[in-house]
Amino acid sequence: MIDTHCHLDMYDEDREAVIQRARDAGAEALITIGSDPQSNINNLSIAEEHDFVYLSIGIHPHDAKDFTEDICNHLKAWAIGNRQEARGIDAELRTPESELRTNKVVAIGETGLDYHYDHSPRDIQQEVFRRHLSLAKETGLPVIVHSREAKDDTLRILAESGVNKGVLHCFSGDIDMAEKVMGMGFHISIAGPVTFKKAKGLQEIAALIPDNYLLVETDAPFLAPEPLRGKKNEPALVAHTIKKIAELRGVRPEDIDRITTLNAKRLFNIGRLPSKGEIAYRIRDSLYLNITNRCTSRCSFCVKFHSDYVKGHNMRLTDEPSEDELINAIGDPSVYKEVVFCGYGEPLLRLELVKKVAGWIKEHGGHVRINTNGHGNLIHKRNILPELEGIVDILSISLDAQDEETYNSICLPAFKGAYQGVIAFLREAKKHVPDVTATVVSMEGVDVGKCREIAEDLGVRLRVRDLDVVG
Repeated sequence: MIDTHCHLDMYDEDREAVIQRARDAGAEALITIGSDPQSNINNLSIAEEHDFVYLSIGIHPHDAKDFTEDICNHLKAWAIGNRQEARGIDAELRTPESELRTNKVVAIGETGLDYHYDHSPRDIQQEVFRRHLSLAKETGLPVIVHSREAKDDTLRILAESGVNKGVLHCFSGDIDMAEKVMGMGFHISIAGPVTFKKAKGLQEIAALIPDNYLLVETDAPFLAPEPLRGKKNEPALVAHTIKKIAELRGVRPEDIDRITTLNAKRLFNIGRLPSKGEIAYRIRDSLYLNITNRCTSRCSFCVKFHSDYVKGHNMRLTDEPSEDELINAIGDPSVYKEVVFCGYGEPLLRLELVKKVAGWIKEHGGHVRINTNGHGNLIHKRNILPELEGIVDILSISLDAQDEETYNSICLPAFKGAYQGVIAFLREAKKHVPDVTATVVSMEGVDVGKCREIAEDLGVRLRVRDLDVVG
């Protein structure tokens, strides 16, 4: 896990113990946040002392009234790694030259607007916010934004800046604000308040944020989560926030841990990303098999055209796995709710492998589902469904549209007459597989009502998938 926002400089004699407890709890990295000139200096020193601690540099909106051109120059020097300029910092804040390294600086901020306390005049807060955004744009670093009771001005200034990389930390806005900042490219970071019993609005937002935009944080030493609310917070306690978000999203804490860790690594350019596509990956209580990236459709909604990842798993294969590799990766299939042939391609392109592995899974007490685009008979130029009888428990078949014209425009199939082929595949499938479901994605142009009528006529269930919600 990665705590993307904590204030390690605010711990004194217990700092090392706090950092060690975070490490013991499984923290892969911590990002400690600067909020004034002295805290920037202190956090730089802390980050240099620990290889898994990084820092962000900035001036909090509370202190915007004290922002000067010298401070701006110092921030810029650290951000771009100009050691000569960094050595010119005010004498009372000076550290030895050996400590003025800037490779641990991964973001600009926290900056933004706080209209709850108004410790600095609002016009000054806005100007200092713009200066930070300009620095983020110049350096290419993401920006960490604090926004409290300042929705309209925050959105306006962000839009005007043209910055499209950063995070709204300890998010406290509404769903409209979340959607607008995500539309600009910003992540949403959820902190301890999501665990509070009365935080229904925040909980609804935490449940709806797309995987690729989700981060977690503590804002320690503030905002300890339940059941420790009111006590001093620390990075190790981010596990409570992860657990609550997992509950809200219907996944395991391990899923949220993996998703948010990947997002933090990509946003802040820290740590190593998975370099190889996974052939077996777990989500909730199911194990998914990624056996090919090839497909006979090019669906406009398919996640593989804009990301290598699903729920934090790298799906981009360099080689297609063998039967033995898959069996070794599965282990004991009986420990999973189901084993699903899915991945970034059409599994029935590898029919013989699917049959062998599915048969092995059934022999060892597993439950088998295949997610398919319904082109299996078109691919193999025969009725393959009798070959799946007895080894497949569930077929999930992509109907995707209410008519051929819409289907062709959305899915761009490799076969002429593919839509009718899918309809025929659905009709035949229920003769050989005990549980057959047609699926559609709720998107512009798709008439879900008509798709439901088609499914009813075929005698199968219909499942509607939300656009951009994968896994």
